[in-house]
Amino acid sequence: MLARVPSLASAPLTVVGRRLPVTVPPGTSIAWCLAAIQRTGTGDSVFVTDEAGVLLGVLTERDVFGRLVGPDVAQGVDLDAHVETYMTTDPHTLRLDQTVRDALELMQSSRFRNVPVVDGDRRLVGVVRQVDILKFLAESFPEELLNLPPRPHQRMKQAEGG
Repeated sequence: MLARVPSLASAPLTVVGRRLPVTVPPGTSIAWCLAAIQRTGTGDSVFVTDEAGVLLGVLTERDVFGRLVGPDVAQGVDLDAHVETYMTTDPHTLRLDQTVRDALELMQSSRFRNVPVVDGDRRLVGVVRQVDILKFLAESFPEELLNLPPRPHQRMKQAEGG
């Protein structure tokens, strides 16, 4: 019997590049959180952690915009409110020993664009975004991807340089 060849999806998350999350302590205003998201340009979420780095919650653009266009639209968003007012408590997380497949399944089933990565003590150690996984997969096939024409469907009438 042939040994099973491991797939890229079976690789642990340790092989995928992770981004440093934007973190804030409890009590931070929504206005400050939104400014931090705009300033960093690295995502659409702010992660709320305690002094030890333990993940308490996450504030996503969906949390904020859901209040602006959802059933609570009349109330709007109080930009001076503390992040705890709008954040998602106990968010879904991944651990570094989980696989790329686990991350993809969670992202697809829950429609997450990024997922916090925590250690055994639930301390935030990074965030995995869809683009990080795509980059990992693309880097696994450099020759195949680098040799593709810019528009694979495009046909040239004559050879280049000829």
